[in-house]
Amino acid sequence: QVQLVESGGGLVQAGGSLRLSCAASTRTFSTFVMAWFRQAPGKEREFVAAISRGGPTTNYADSVKGRFTISRDNAKNTVNLQMNSLKPEDTAAYYCAAESHGGVSTIRTSDIDFWGQGTQVTVSS
Repeated sequence: QVQLVESGGGLVQAGGSLRLSCAASTRTFSTFVMAWFRQAPGKEREFVAAISRGGPTTNYADSVKGRFTISRDNAKNTVNLQMNSLKPEDTAAYYCAAESHGGVSTIRTSDIDFWGQGTQVTVSS
């Protein structure tokens, strides 16, 4: 069992920045593809970003490309999401996710092995 704990959410004005962090309680962190998903009220959970096991390969949803950056530190068992130029439509609960079998190119909610509890991001206009 892997526990994922997110932090860093909050309220920010449009155009601002936030940095989300996720800490994983596992000795096999480097064997997981790590990802961030988000879910707005009344909407399905959607993919935001993913990073490969070693970290060099990333993938982003079109809606966040050029604004969000995912990174990981396998020595510290952490994955981060730097969010810049935030928009009101980025408002959602953000979830850290771990996938053991696939790659970063196509990640669906059904592919995820472990989820964090979520952290709320609210962007005011």
